[in-house]
Amino acid sequence: MPKKRSGGGLTGTQQAAKFLGVSVLAGAVLAGIALPAFGVLGLAAKGTVEGFDEIPANLKTPPLSQRTTILDKDGGHIATVYSRDRTVVPLTDISPYMQKAIVAIEDSRFYDHGAVDLKGVLRAANRNAQSGGVSQGASTLTQQYVKNVFVEEAGDDPDKVAEATQQTIGRKIRELKFAIQVEEELGKKKILENYLNITFFGQQAYGIEAASHRYFSKPAKKLKLQEAALLAGIVQSPSRYDPVNDTEEATKRRNTVIQRMADVKDISQAEADKAKKTEIDLKVSRPKNGCITAVKGAGFFCDYVRKVFLTDTAFGKTQEDRAKVWNQGGLTVRTTLDPQAQESAQESIKTHVYKTDQVATALSIVEPGTGKILAMGQSRPYGGAKNETYMNLSVDQDMGGGAGYQPGSTFKPIVAAAALEQGIQPTQSYPSPYQMNYPSPVQTCKGPWTGQGVPVENENESEVGPYGMKEATAKSVNTYYVQLISQIGVCPVTELARKMGVERADGKAIEQLPSITLGTQEMTPLTMASGYATFANRGTYCTPVAIGSITGPNGKEMDVPKSTCSRAMSEKTADTINTLLAGVVEDGTGQEAGLGSRPSAGKTGTTDFRLAAWFVGYTPNMAGAVWVGDPTLKKKMVDITIGGQYHDKVFGGAVPGPIWRDAMGGALDGKPGPGFNTINIPDPEKDKDKDKGRDKPGDNGGDDGDGDNGDQDPGRGDNGGDGENPFPGFPDGTFD
Repeated sequence: MPKKRSGGGLTGTQQAAKFLGVSVLAGAVLAGIALPAFGVLGLAAKGTVEGFDEIPANLKTPPLSQRTTILDKDGGHIATVYSRDRTVVPLTDISPYMQKAIVAIEDSRFYDHGAVDLKGVLRAANRNAQSGGVSQGASTLTQQYVKNVFVEEAGDDPDKVAEATQQTIGRKIRELKFAIQVEEELGKKKILENYLNITFFGQQAYGIEAASHRYFSKPAKKLKLQEAALLAGIVQSPSRYDPVNDTEEATKRRNTVIQRMADVKDISQAEADKAKKTEIDLKVSRPKNGCITAVKGAGFFCDYVRKVFLTDTAFGKTQEDRAKVWNQGGLTVRTTLDPQAQESAQESIKTHVYKTDQVATALSIVEPGTGKILAMGQSRPYGGAKNETYMNLSVDQDMGGGAGYQPGSTFKPIVAAAALEQGIQPTQSYPSPYQMNYPSPVQTCKGPWTGQGVPVENENESEVGPYGMKEATAKSVNTYYVQLISQIGVCPVTELARKMGVERADGKAIEQLPSITLGTQEMTPLTMASGYATFANRGTYCTPVAIGSITGPNGKEMDVPKSTCSRAMSEKTADTINTLLAGVVEDGTGQEAGLGSRPSAGKTGTTDFRLAAWFVGYTPNMAGAVWVGDPTLKKKMVDITIGGQYHDKVFGGAVPGPIWRDAMGGALDGKPGPGFNTINIPDPEKDKDKDKGRDKPGDNGGDDGDGDNGDQDPGRGDNGGDGENPFPGFPDGTFD
């Protein structure tokens, strides 16, 4: 019994005799077919003709699904993605041998009959009757093409595919009606072109161009006789005649096609005999589909681009509409990815954190003023193997990421900016003792928060004020920032965070708690990089964008979403923050992240238990955020080896800082190095005899002030204990 044809051809040939009696010989049907009249057979059935005439004759041919190519901003290739690997080509770009081979083996009378080959039907019916079974089919190339259109329209929906291929008289009659229309409207050459572009050739290759590249690594126009015959033979049963897995069976089928070409006088018998003696010589190109093939570690960015397309209404009103366009493919997507920045980011990641490490890192770089995402990478590669993941650690949950990570002290500059916007001066000084309770009550958007006896402390006991904003920011003094948010209230902070695009990774609103000043709300590197870009852009926030342009399969450009920019704070406030954060890099906790002579600014952050460490920084032309930690939030970064380097305890300046430095240094190499608009912030008067410093990174017992010794988020209050929350109303987590 013949195998089922995946790419076309009659599979239920036992229907031939029924089909003959029901429709082919009906007088009304024959009126639309270029065949002699067979009314003498007396088989016209009035009821059948009326039912046939009621079938709509407007075959809607969906655009053939093709490859989508994703490019970087310079036009360099990132990845090729497709639901079906296909490249549509005109008949002139298909070898004449291929055209003759497919016609010879599938429908040798293709140019002589109409939509239905009545002689073929009669011959098949006769032979099947003689054999007592089903030994020969009778579908024309046109009918096969129509069937494939139905399958293509069904896409990946198994129910629709089953409906398109079901072996029923009703489907065959419907197929015939559309075949008549196709014959009238397209003509033989166009039908052949369409057929060769739609048919499945096995090995994930749809259409002759993809098949030629898959099996022979060459375009379809260069196929030789024996190669064309091999591919033509596959169509009847791509699994049975697969030359990659069964050379012997594929050779027999190829030789059958070659002989058929000789029988119908497409080639001479001598040519056929010579071709049949050649061995199959494959040069297989494996399928290269999906973001897993992305270059320069850009698999996660590639997947983010796909998510943007599937979620943005610019590409379709409904998710189903957008998915249909994406799956049909044929798009050329020019993204915002900067190849220099991406390569530098990935190289820095590989140098500092190994994919086999107990913890991971993720990094995102954006361009201030445009929102363009320039780089996105992480230490655990894109994939499903060991030490790989499909979770994008740089982005929010709804875009393929997780629930995010608490940013610790990297949130403090947002609190400082909110205070400045409320009229607080950068010289504002607070006593800032080593340890204190949260002031209470504290105003929120929902009313006053009251919490009695909720403690917070600094990193080291030597860290005792009074401090002004400049020194408190450089040293990341917790008790200073607790007093600052207590004075201005929580609402101005959450409102400013919203204006800066700084939101929780899980999509929930930032909780109205004073502990947010220590970075207790889970966020992602892309969010933090985009938020800090607001400072670099002197107070104007621009939404992140990943797509620059898209060209459709018709060659026309599609509308793509643009970054929207809005003022989040005054230029003066932004300039003040830039001055404060430049101090962090110059002589504060972020010294290891410095870019030498190039002006830069940033902030370290380390969460309680050292479950996460951050550095978020920027120059006037790039902003980047680096997170390091255990994605499952279980591994404490104490007594740990990361990237081959041992750390007794990890903090923001020591691991994320150098990653940021090397990534940004390479990304900015050769680019202008503009400076910030800074302001003069005088130091407040202070007791000269009081210890003004604290241990620098590398000193005994010291770190960047972002650790678990003093960054007590009142939600944990554990001080190294079991993490039980004794202070209801506060989120879990103790951060700097």
